Amino acid sequence: MSLRFGYGLNGFTDHRLEDALAVLADLGYDGVALTLDHAHLDPFTPDLAGRSARVAALLARHGLGVVVETGARYVLDPWRKHEPTLVSDQGRDRRIDLLERAIRVAAEVGSPAVSFWSGIAPAGPGHAELWSRIEDAVTRLLPVAEAHDIVLALEPEPGMFVERIADVHELRRRLGHPHHLRLTIDVGHLRCTEDADPADCVLGAGDLVANVQIDDMRRGVHEHLPFGEGEVDFPPVLAALAAVEFDGLVAVELPRHSHAAPALAASSLEFLRHAARRPQEVGR
Repeated sequence: MSLRFGYGLNGFTDHRLEDALAVLADLGYDGVALTLDHAHLDPFTPDLAGRSARVAALLARHGLGVVVETGARYVLDPWRKHEPTLVSDQGRDRRIDLLERAIRVAAEVGSPAVSFWSGIAPAGPGHAELWSRIEDAVTRLLPVAEAHDIVLALEPEPGMFVERIADVHELRRRLGHPHHLRLTIDVGHLRCTEDADPADCVLGAGDLVANVQIDDMRRGVHEHLPFGEGEVDFPPVLAALAAVEFDGLVAVELPRHSHAAPALAASSLEFLRHAARRPQEVGR
């Protein structure tokens, strides 16, 4: 099957949203990963529904698909990066409120999923308490997601409480395997933290995969790199995504490279298209 490639707008924060979408459409991308933040769509804007409708119209004008991301660094606290989270000692309700807003935005703009993560575990609580916190949060979010038919796509993040794919499986087990709770895979993270080869991780996750971010990375170093600067072997990963019939966006995730966004977006799409062809070329 043919994969659909997108670009993460958290790597286009020096551009107005209208300009970023035009550039990516002109380059030939199929869609975008839209991070809710001050740059393009502030989830706390007074007219969120109206602004979301305007974003939906822009996406439709350019023929772009979309997936909603919620990893903005300082959207909730201007002093503390990513805080509060679903496992924080205080303020978890604020994170839940943000994710509920994200679900409503996703329904408005046509995103099938909302990608989110657990947060870094604070020092004091034990393992059981941390599991209880994230179970409670996701239990509260699931009815909202189900009402809007939006998938909650939990991303294992290096250094966070939910760090590996196995942790997502464990949370789903604890909650009775809810249909609307699935998995975001960041391909770079697979190389960074998982024991198995990235392609094998994708094949093992199968239809649990609801969202894909793609970037290069090195073992044990959580740094999102342009393609070719890390250790990921991409053709087998893309072949694995095709094999599990993933039909969402495979979105480039380079959140620290906005200064070079147009050039990197162009070279990234060329790289991905070539990497997606390589298994077939070898077969022939």
